[in-house]
Amino acid sequence: MPLVSGAEIKVVGKSGQISLGKSYAGKTLRVERHEDGSIVLTAVAIVPENQLWTLEEPHRSGIARGLAWAADTEPQETTIEALLRRRKKGRGRSRGRRT
Repeated sequence: MPLVSGAEIKVVGKSGQISLGKSYAGKTLRVERHEDGSIVLTAVAIVPENQLWTLEEPHRSGIARGLAWAADTEPQETTIEALLRRRKKGRGRSRGRRT
């Protein structure tokens, strides 16, 4: 079994609960019960079903490219009129994926 840092002894209360401390408040944990009686708690993140597509290709890499672009690109001021001119100019142009 791997070495563990920060091991503590906890007493299970009458209701079957233990306190893990405030750093775990509100977290979702996976509980693994092993045959030898040990219990392993692992913090997990839950993804709603309607957002699973964001983890699949090509969407995942597209999102990563967009986030990288946003991090590297300085915001620029614009006006509604300028946006409308760009929109009219671009009619008929495909905005499909780059290859």
